[in-house]
Amino acid sequence: MSGTNGGRLPFFVYGTLRPGGPNHDLFLRGRAGAEEPASMRGIVLYDGPGYPYAVEEPTGLVHGELVTALPGTYGDVLDALDRLEEYVPGDPRNLYERVAREVTRADGTAARAWVYLAAPAVTARLRAHGRLVPGGDWRKHQPAP
Repeated sequence: MSGTNGGRLPFFVYGTLRPGGPNHDLFLRGRAGAEEPASMRGIVLYDGPGYPYAVEEPTGLVHGELVTALPGTYGDVLDALDRLEEYVPGDPRNLYERVAREVTRADGTAARAWVYLAAPAVTARLRAHGRLVPGGDWRKHQPAP
C-alpha cells in the first residue's frame, strides 16, 4: 500500500481538522503554514459520530483544505494527527489508514498529500449501513453552532 513512503507531504483535511473545526484548533493552530481550499477525487464522505469518514469511491469528490506544516513542526504534526486518528502503521485495528493521494487546489494545480481514509473493516460497514454526506463537503453538512 502507498502511504508510508510519501515523505513530508502536506495533509488533506476534510472534517474536524478543517480551519474553524474543533480539532484544527487543538492540533493545527500555530503549526500550519499554508491552508488552502482543495478537493480530492476518488473518495466520498460518510457521516460518523461527530466526524466524517472518507471512503474510496471512483466517482466521488470531497472538498476540504490542503494543510502544509510550518518548517520544524512536520514530525510533531504527523505524530499528533496519527494519534488523533488512532492510526498505527500496519495495525489491523486501525479505524483509518494514512495514504498518499493526489489533491487539486482551487487554482487547478495538483499536489500529493496525506489523507486519512476509513480502514477496510470500517469501509465495509459504512458501505453497508452508512449515510453519505451530500456534496462531499462535511462543513456544509454540519448544523450551524
